[in-house]
Amino acid sequence: MVCVSFFGSLCQAVHVAAQYGQTAFLHHIISKYSADFEALDNDGRSPLHWAAYKGNADTIRLLLFMDANQVRQDKNGCTPLHWAAIRGNFEVCTVLVHAGTKEELKLKDSGGFTPVELANDKGHRHLSSILSNATKVTFEDKYCPGRSRKIGYAPILFCFLVVLITLFLNSIIFAPNFSRITAAVGLWSWGAISLAFASIVMLYRVSRKNPGYIQANTKRLDPKEPLMEIDLNSSAWTGNWSQLCPTCKIIRPVRSKHCPTCKHCVEQFDHHCPWISNCVGKRNKWDFFVFLCMGTTTAFLGAAIGFHRLWTEPIILSSSESWINFMLANHPGALLFMFLDVFLLTGALILTGAQAIQIARNVTTNEAANRSRYAYLRGPDGRFRNPYNQGCRRNCADFLVNGYSNDEEATWPTLRQTVERS
Repeated sequence: MVCVSFFGSLCQAVHVAAQYGQTAFLHHIISKYSADFEALDNDGRSPLHWAAYKGNADTIRLLLFMDANQVRQDKNGCTPLHWAAIRGNFEVCTVLVHAGTKEELKLKDSGGFTPVELANDKGHRHLSSILSNATKVTFEDKYCPGRSRKIGYAPILFCFLVVLITLFLNSIIFAPNFSRITAAVGLWSWGAISLAFASIVMLYRVSRKNPGYIQANTKRLDPKEPLMEIDLNSSAWTGNWSQLCPTCKIIRPVRSKHCPTCKHCVEQFDHHCPWISNCVGKRNKWDFFVFLCMGTTTAFLGAAIGFHRLWTEPIILSSSESWINFMLANHPGALLFMFLDVFLLTGALILTGAQAIQIARNVTTNEAANRSRYAYLRGPDGRFRNPYNQGCRRNCADFLVNGYSNDEEATWPTLRQTVERS
């Protein structure tokens, strides 16, 4: 009777811990006392159901790390994703979807509703749209070049650059309707062409280079093997449960993130860029920034040369003809080049400027966009504070020389203090 009572208490404890987000306590009773984290209550709900309903994302990460069943349905036919969709918790739904398969997105509850339909019925339109898009992406589509057939938008960008180079040569430099090019303009033109081809080389390099993938833990291939333990003595562990990756089964460094597109954890994850069909992270961010700078410079030179050629071209207008009508009739290719080039220049300038500011502040795109989600980016007063910022000069010098910043050396004491306060 004592033994039965003890294990019964453990079963109740795992549910209570999951409901109230006591992740450390839940890990303790599971690892030390082998508490059943798949135990069901009277309504057929597991701790994962309760954690999803209450919106405890860290607890969900721990349970998923231990391979908790995501497709188990309670007496109402609801999976953990159903309950998360009902509550409209974006972060919880994101964790469940990224760590799961397509099955839980298509399962229906006893009322015949999928998680997408429940989110829409409860008025969570944005969440409903995201879940709906997730159902349309196949498992193979989530991978990058070299890992599947999906190649993203890199070929589109490549073709766009080739079209611009062709238009520049045929409609600006060697156009028969234009006056002969001067030596100075010719020199700048060949400089722009050289930079354009160098940009294409950098596009290939940055799209194929490893952004800093962290090797997944593949030791546990048999689900019947003992529970995978979490190495809390790991140098990467700072006490933040969001460091657990349920998919790769690793404790990832603080600034790392699991890319749902590439299905890999990326060190110092910045963002996944569809235009290069690759992630931008610790190992290729320098190449990405150089690519942006070269593309911006090339587009600027092309626009300047094109404007000079159009503006200095001698024209004779009739009384009823405007300058733009004359150019459309005589130099349509040049105007098309200018339109496409200015369009590219605008986008490149925005991206380059944003990356330059983030490099100067030593913050990633992911951190800038999701600052409220990361405890290490908040000070004692709850406001944004970047513990990685060592000043503009040091940040830029580290990035330009090394291609990345040494996070462990710069911030470990600060992160440890943050953990101790929490």
